Amino acid sequence: MNATPSSTKTQDRTSPWDLIRPYFRENRSFIAAGLIFLVLADSGQLYIPRIIKRAVDDLTSLSAHSASLLNGALSIAAAALLIAVFRYGWRRCLIGTSRVIEERLRDRLFVHIQSLSAPFFFRMSTGDLMAHATNDITSVRMATGMGMVALVDAVFLGSATILFMVWIDGTLTFFALLPMPLIVISARLFSRRMHTRYKNVQASFSRLTEGVREGYAGIRVVKAYTREGESRSQVESLSKEFVAKNLDLIRVTGSFFPLMITLSNISLILVIYFGGRGTIFGEISAGDLVAFISYLGLLTWPMMALGWMTNMIQRGKASLERLGEILDTRPDIPDCGKDDFGADGPASLSFRDVSFAYGSGGPLVLENISFDLEPGRILGLVGPPGCGKSSLLSLVPRLFDPTEGQITLGGTDIRDMKLTRLRDMVSFVPQEPFLFEGSIRDNILMGNGSASEQELIAAVKKACLDRDILGFRQGLDTLVGEKGVILSGGQKQRVALARAFLHDRDIMIFDDPVSQVDTRTGASIIETLKNLAPGKKMLISSHRLAALAEADEILVLDRGRVLERGDHQRLMALGGYYARTIRLQDMEADVHEE
Repeated sequence: MNATPSSTKTQDRTSPWDLIRPYFRENRSFIAAGLIFLVLADSGQLYIPRIIKRAVDDLTSLSAHSASLLNGALSIAAAALLIAVFRYGWRRCLIGTSRVIEERLRDRLFVHIQSLSAPFFFRMSTGDLMAHATNDITSVRMATGMGMVALVDAVFLGSATILFMVWIDGTLTFFALLPMPLIVISARLFSRRMHTRYKNVQASFSRLTEGVREGYAGIRVVKAYTREGESRSQVESLSKEFVAKNLDLIRVTGSFFPLMITLSNISLILVIYFGGRGTIFGEISAGDLVAFISYLGLLTWPMMALGWMTNMIQRGKASLERLGEILDTRPDIPDCGKDDFGADGPASLSFRDVSFAYGSGGPLVLENISFDLEPGRILGLVGPPGCGKSSLLSLVPRLFDPTEGQITLGGTDIRDMKLTRLRDMVSFVPQEPFLFEGSIRDNILMGNGSASEQELIAAVKKACLDRDILGFRQGLDTLVGEKGVILSGGQKQRVALARAFLHDRDIMIFDDPVSQVDTRTGASIIETLKNLAPGKKMLISSHRLAALAEADEILVLDRGRVLERGDHQRLMALGGYYARTIRLQDMEADVHEE
């Protein structure tokens, strides 16, 4: 039975914007209110030039008086106050909605990434994922917030302004709008170039983020080997690349915006010349000319908004395409099992002719592995580095699926069980334990809020961590730092062991659990594992072969195949790899004792 399909991607969306369309539907009332406030604010701006026109006409006709001027000033003040209120309203609704979309999209991305299988994280760098979760989502927020505002201003304010200009003088409006087709054509031509360059900038930002993250994460190794210079050079190179990509983008955007202003100012030149002549010959009043110029000033923003909107929309579209690639990725490990389908009570774990390769067409790292592990028994795995021990263990909780063969639990293929059901039955201590930033207590509990203090202390003692805890001023509440940086390798390993002992699952997997502790501590931990074995299925791999002497069955792996199998006595009698290695390790132990 074959599994482990390559990563699949679905493309259900015809446009990148389909990704956020559901959020617009959810917030449509809020968005509608924001658009109404925006239109009202724009209407207030359209009203002010009419007030100015009356005041100028009164002044030029010498009919102005203090009361009329005061009335005009108060009208402008009242309009400005209303514009401020409406502006607050649209910012609260539209910009607020863009923040909600940002939050929902980021949460969706995080949840989706958590659902993806281990092979995905071999292909994607942490820096790239961080760039998706920060820079890309910020670009989407700007496109859905201020981008929407710029779009409405470009359409409503621009159209209404042109209508008022036509009302004042159609011929003058014709001259004022002569450069506008050039603006539209330029926006279309520049938008294509901006889209490509924005994608290049985002990709470069991902590489820079990963380079900086790696430099900080490996700072101890960098310092130990005095490679600060090389690390700095690498980040400088990535930073220069990022700057170069941004400069490439700026060459386009930097030309686009001045072009918009230039074309708008050409309109102003035409209006002043032809409008001024019309005023001299009495074809248009001075008030109308001033109002027309005011409307032309209002039209400048919609034209600028057209460019700004194009800028933000293209950046948001590029980011949505990058996010869509992640969200369209389906897990390599499909979770198609039924909630009520799985093993209940004591059940054996069986491998049937299991073979496994990393990636489609890759070399097999496990080949034709078969065994049965009954409840209450311990299976040991030994062999040289790279023989496939860790790969075999990772198949049990379905971090990977076998390329060929079948793994069953109580006769049920584990691929027919829900992943959450299967993994709730497993305690897994990997070869390189990972600690989260927080306290020792938090790392052992790992969300197990039902555990009592007594159970927590018992788990700590089983992991031989109690003496170390006493040495810390804050005990279990000691903060371990990023990845447990304040703890030694052995202490981190024992925290991971305590975590597994506390969760106490039906299947317990330990990948080299005593590799970083001394012989005496290791013997105590192995004794604990032996006492825990009754009623459980336990798999232990170890390079320290003496740790597996009590295992019910030991598989000796070499290049992914079972080279020898049996209990300790049988393997010693065979005189093969196991016997030779354990004698060599005993000799080394004797030398160290002397």
